[in-house]
Amino acid sequence: MTETRKPGQSTDFGFEQIAWSDKARRVRGVFDSVANRYDVMNDLMSLGAHRLWKRFTLACTNLRPGQRALDVAGGTGDLSLGMLKQVGANGLVVLTDINAEMLRRGRDRLIDAGFTANSRVVQANAECLPFRPAQFDCVTIGFGLRNVTDKPAALASMRSMLRPGGQLIVLEFSQLAVPALRPLYDTYSFKVLPKLGQLVAGDAASYQYLAESIRKHPDQETLRDMMRTAGLADCSYQNLSGGIVAVHRGYVY
Repeated sequence: MTETRKPGQSTDFGFEQIAWSDKARRVRGVFDSVANRYDVMNDLMSLGAHRLWKRFTLACTNLRPGQRALDVAGGTGDLSLGMLKQVGANGLVVLTDINAEMLRRGRDRLIDAGFTANSRVVQANAECLPFRPAQFDCVTIGFGLRNVTDKPAALASMRSMLRPGGQLIVLEFSQLAVPALRPLYDTYSFKVLPKLGQLVAGDAASYQYLAESIRKHPDQETLRDMMRTAGLADCSYQNLSGGIVAVHRGYVY
């Protein structure tokens, strides 16, 4: 189910309200700006924890040799690389992203790692994925859903890609589950992170947007319910690092 958009409807870009039609362009500008330092910044701003979060996500895929996976908004390809090892030479992993610069870096990583015959790279919008329905055993989206303009449309599109028995896994920043830590987390998010972005990537504004976009993203229970509305079954979530991130899972039967 997609959101009903009225003429002139606005949406959030961090804490800013902008025209619905303008968000994709603004998000593209963020990732064009940070693409060349994206992986370095991930390590720095999470103190390497993003690697553990992605490792947990990969452990949830249940992929077997010969199966097919779709990595939506996969950027520089961390999850794709892991799933390629899981599906083996007779399987297939398709890496997609709406941002050409991020996708180029992801493609280069897959090639450098020797994954060519069993991988594909496609520039695509998560809201309207350009693939035949029901052909993937697992669909992942890691740290991409909060940047999508129409989240219900993206969830429905990803659900349509799944074969019976397949699952959607959403790895995303979420709402901190430990109230006592929120002041410290806010200080880091709004004071330290933009300065780190300026120092390392030459871009404070993009990391200010990152902090704001996390606060605007649906909380764990809301996202679980959105997945149910999109037609996924047995939807659940697992908080990681006290809810700094959460892994949501839903299935097609």
